[in-house]
Amino acid sequence: MQGLHGDNETQQCVGLDCCGRLCIHPCGVAGQPGGVASALLRAELGYPRCRNVESWPLPETLRSTRTFRYYGCGLVVPELLENCRILDLGCGSGRDCYVLSQLVGEKGHVTGIDMTEVQVDVAKTYLEYHMEKFGFQAPNVTFIHCCIEKLAEAGVQKESHDIVVSNCVINLVPDKGQVLREVYHVLKYGGELYFSDVYASLEVPEDIKSHKVLWGECLGGALYWKDLAIIAQKIGFCPPRLVTANLITVQNKELESVLGDCRFVSATFRLFKLPKTEPAKRCRVVYKGGITGHERELIFDANFTFKEGEAVDVDGETAAILKNSRFAPEFLFTPVGAELLVAQGCSGLETKDIIRDPFKLAEESDKGKPRHAPDGSGGCCGKKKSC
Repeated sequence: MQGLHGDNETQQCVGLDCCGRLCIHPCGVAGQPGGVASALLRAELGYPRCRNVESWPLPETLRSTRTFRYYGCGLVVPELLENCRILDLGCGSGRDCYVLSQLVGEKGHVTGIDMTEVQVDVAKTYLEYHMEKFGFQAPNVTFIHCCIEKLAEAGVQKESHDIVVSNCVINLVPDKGQVLREVYHVLKYGGELYFSDVYASLEVPEDIKSHKVLWGECLGGALYWKDLAIIAQKIGFCPPRLVTANLITVQNKELESVLGDCRFVSATFRLFKLPKTEPAKRCRVVYKGGITGHERELIFDANFTFKEGEAVDVDGETAAILKNSRFAPEFLFTPVGAELLVAQGCSGLETKDIIRDPFKLAEESDKGKPRHAPDGSGGCCGKKKSC
């Protein structure tokens, strides 16, 4: 495992998570960011072109974004961020926060949370620099030193944020449920947690959880993927929406023997917090094409891609999310079909075979063939993550 990482001062996307911990396999870029985010990943972070994304001109101010000690493994960037209030869990040195601050604009705001004080101190150093580059009258970024499972103690107010993002951090917290409860508390109704993390194919055995190397490599703390839906829905979230998934391979015989039959995948999910409204109904939606960087099509998740002007029938769960979130103005809605039973404003019934299993999605993408990331791939935008 030696020789994979160089000097920390110059590391970018080589297997260190956003809190600065050593990671053999980075989680990778959450989702397939399009438009502005995709251009940023290529021009600013030096990543190769991601799959299924359009080229979009990158503003000069974003190309000038610079922070040191960047230990992240990609950006977690959902769509439609202008004027939003975003909370970044495990912000590290703040690079992602500064990128997001430009995307939300001067009327939006980004708050970065990190448990490592030195990282937060580094992030704060660049506040004035970036605001000057972006042409903002005042900083729209705040950094807080605290644990992500203690947001209330850190002063993050109830229902104060539109979006919470996280990249390969939640798996490092033993009590995932507490993190999700805190996130639910600070999200506005209609808001979402958009996050990438590592998941296991089964309940992770104690010998893996207690293995220091595997914990540090983001495997020991991985959640059994089916437990995410159980925990999230118990708290009040809608069922998780799977966005992307990539298999993780282990190229170390000693670690393979410890892992046994336990397999791992890096996956991106969306978790929406919706108001308790009347039962959702199936409906037909038409995407207007008004989201910057996604004018021709909006890849909402692994199950739904909305093309501009094209009518799509969606189940009640999807309809409830689109109608009650920031996406509502971007669609035309036409009722079709009968009323569906719902829980927490979301339907468990579906009009199509919804893919929720990240391993199934990853295997379909890879056609079930183990493949290691090629040399020089950068490790983040490749389809396969490897140890």
